Amino acid sequence: MDAMLRSVAAVLLFAAPLAVSAQTMTAAEAFHKIQQRYGGPIAGTTVDTLKAGDPSTPVTGIATTFLDTMDVLREAAKRGDNLVITHEPTFYNHPDDTSFFQGDPVYEEKLAFIREHHLVVYRLHDEIHATKPDPIAIGLVKALGWQNDFKNNDPFFLTIPPTTLEELATMLRTRLHIATLQVIGDPKLTVAHVAIRPGASGLQKQVLALRRDDVDVLIAGEASQWETVEYARDAAAQGRHKALILLGHEVSEEPGMEECAEELRALFPGVRVDHIVAGQPMWNAEYPPVK
Repeated sequence: MDAMLRSVAAVLLFAAPLAVSAQTMTAAEAFHKIQQRYGGPIAGTTVDTLKAGDPSTPVTGIATTFLDTMDVLREAAKRGDNLVITHEPTFYNHPDDTSFFQGDPVYEEKLAFIREHHLVVYRLHDEIHATKPDPIAIGLVKALGWQNDFKNNDPFFLTIPPTTLEELATMLRTRLHIATLQVIGDPKLTVAHVAIRPGASGLQKQVLALRRDDVDVLIAGEASQWETVEYARDAAAQGRHKALILLGHEVSEEPGMEECAEELRALFPGVRVDHIVAGQPMWNAEYPPVK
C-alpha cells in the first residue's frame, strides 16, 4: 500500500508543474508560442502586435476570429476566452493607429469593454499569411471542397470541373452563405481554371493572377471598385476569357481563421480554443441578411 501511495505521489509531483504552467500561461507567452507555430515574428514592421489589454494576464481561453467586432468580443467574454486572436484590425485601420479615434465614442466604448472584461487582443495577420502554404487560403479552399484540386500543391491556383460563371457564383453563394456576392463577366462563360486571392490582396496581385493564361476566373475577397474591378470589366468587354468574383473580405478569410483554431487546439491541448465567427458586415437589399 505504501509503495502504491508513493507511486501516486510521484505522479502528482511530476504532473503538478505542467498543471501550474497551463494555468499561469500569460497572453504574451501564448502569443509568442503562436508566432513560433507560424514561422516566428516578421522582420521589420508588422501589424502582428498587441492591440489592447494586459499581456501579463493569465489565459483562461483562446478565441480566434476574422475580426474582433463588438459582438465577437462580447461572445469571447461570455465564453471565458480572454485571449482574442484577430486576423484583421481592432480599431478600423490597418496599423491600428488610434490617434484619430481619441475621444471617439465608438472607439472608447470598444476599448473600455476590452479593459473591463480583462481581454487581451493580439493580431495574427502577417505571420499567418507568410506561412507556406498560406493557412488562410487553405481554409477557404477546404470550405469549398477543393483541397484536392491544387495546381502543383499551390492553393492559390486550382483546376475544377468545367462550369459556367453563373453556376460557379451560385455554388459559392450557397456554400459560403454569402449575402453580397459580386461578379464581373459573362454569366455563360465556361470556367475551369481558378485563382484564389483571399482578403484584399491589392491591384497588382489580383491583376497578375487574372493576366495568367491558365486563369479563367479570379475569386477574391474584395477589390477597389476603380482598380481590379474595372480591369476585369475591360478584359471581359475585350472578349477575353476572364471573370472576377468578389466574395467579401470576411467570407474569404473566416474559414482560414477557423483552420487556425484547429491548429491552436493541437498547440495548446490543455486550453479551450474557440472560433467565433465575425459574420458579414453588409447585406444586399435584394436579400435578407444570411444567418
